[in-house]
Amino acid sequence: MTVATRRAAGGVCAIIPFTRQFTVEYSALFDGILPALARLRLPVPLGGTSNHFPREVLLAAGGWDPFNVTEDADLGFRLARQGWRTTVLASTTWEEAPIRFGQWFRQRSRWLKGWMQTYLVHTRQPWRLSAELGVRGALGFHALMGGLVLSALVHPLFYLLLAWHALSGQLFAPADSVAGAALWAIAWINLAAGYLMSICVGALSAVRRGQPRLALSALLMPLCWLLVSAAAYRALWQLARDPYFWEKTEHGARPASRRRSRAP
Repeated sequence: MTVATRRAAGGVCAIIPFTRQFTVEYSALFDGILPALARLRLPVPLGGTSNHFPREVLLAAGGWDPFNVTEDADLGFRLARQGWRTTVLASTTWEEAPIRFGQWFRQRSRWLKGWMQTYLVHTRQPWRLSAELGVRGALGFHALMGGLVLSALVHPLFYLLLAWHALSGQLFAPADSVAGAALWAIAWINLAAGYLMSICVGALSAVRRGQPRLALSALLMPLCWLLVSAAAYRALWQLARDPYFWEKTEHGARPASRRRSRAP
């Protein structure tokens, strides 16, 4: 769970209050998505704070991966592959939200690069993954980790295609065939349902956390997702060019010097 320390003014932050978006997103993740995964007995990616497990379990799983920049998420799936089940405690961990766009963008790029690393590592032997997680667990892994990365990369391409159809006059033109009309209907329903469900989960999670004023901030999710897509392409570039570069996240109201570190 996160707490916003200060509102940043100016630039992108004036359009998207990142502290509010961060809080809504974490509320949805820790109060909605992760508990649902745990109840469904699907693999749960660990967060970076408040993980509790016996030390011998960590050692048996191979410890933290020093080459993965989201080693917590990777560990959650390795534990699941070894037969361990992760549950979510009814408690709150306070984490400070980035207050500037640059902080948020670099952090999100690192997260996405780590999720890409995690997905690639665990799918090196897909049949073994299915055998260890089971069919439901493997499908859940692909839908969660693969879906997060793929949707972030594809999202802006959809808008480019939409803009091309609008400029060419094809967007609202009658479909040439029944199949074409069906495909357009599925696309619009899928887009609307995806936005609506995500916004509702974020808004309801904020209300359940006793912060109903933050529910309106969930309406800015579609705009924030475009920035997430930009971070995803930056992460993809870094994955190819500098995969083990760990981009530190600055915290606190005072500007901190940027630090670079690499995995050993």
